[in-house]
Amino acid sequence: MEWFSETLYPSWQQRLGIEEVLYHERTEHQDLIVFSSRAWGTVLALDGVVQTTTGDEWAYHEMMVHPAMIAHGRVRSVCIVGGGDGGTLREVVKHASVKRIVKAELDPGVIEFCRKHLPGLSDGSFDDPRLELRFGDAAIYMAEDDEKFDVIIVDSTDPQGPGAALFTEAFYKDCRRKLNEGGILITQCGVPSVQPGELGMTQSRQRAAGFSDVSFYLTCVPTYVGGMMALGWASDDATRRRVRVDTLHGRPIPEGLRYYTPEVHVGAFAHPPWMTALAERG
Repeated sequence: MEWFSETLYPSWQQRLGIEEVLYHERTEHQDLIVFSSRAWGTVLALDGVVQTTTGDEWAYHEMMVHPAMIAHGRVRSVCIVGGGDGGTLREVVKHASVKRIVKAELDPGVIEFCRKHLPGLSDGSFDDPRLELRFGDAAIYMAEDDEKFDVIIVDSTDPQGPGAALFTEAFYKDCRRKLNEGGILITQCGVPSVQPGELGMTQSRQRAAGFSDVSFYLTCVPTYVGGMMALGWASDDATRRRVRVDTLHGRPIPEGLRYYTPEVHVGAFAHPPWMTALAERG
């Protein structure tokens, strides 16, 4: 059997058995490969790093989207930074209250590629009439435009290469400026067990950017190896993070979800002490 070896960590490696290479191309910005895996379905990797698999993507995408959307309670506008595979967009369009979605994406080739080879990830969401696509450097878009949003979701790669600009204090300041009152910023903060510096870095930079309520919550995505994954939460309204289970149950929740529930939502904000220490260390 041929194996795909992920190169994300210098001293930790995972290998996924390749049943069949479905697509492989070097775009202007990234090396793209899609292959089928007996264990994880269809796998997408960029520059040697697993981005998503059809076997567990819902654990990531549902938790990137629904905690903020449901906790906010009145989301009308959403900005998605990155997430070219369309999984985050798929979850956002499930919310009928949303009137406008702006998606900032560096590489249009990733979207075209995923729509063709991984259509189930976006599930038709790129055709939603509420969507506006903005191609180019997302950091520049966030810095130059004065549009406002209720929720901003940064579905980025790791803080290396093109994705590094989406982890800076300046970028987080721009995100804060573009949030409406009571708005929420969601980011990915890596897997604390094997990327301990990423959680502290993102949390400290979000605090330095001026957010008064900075925290994180957890999800488990098996192919993001190393344990629980941390997702960053930043807002200037601490009440958004403390919504009770019974209140969440009283709000519209999309049907057919595989990971998110109000109970999971509240429990995801319970942190082991060692993760709390990482987040506070900065």
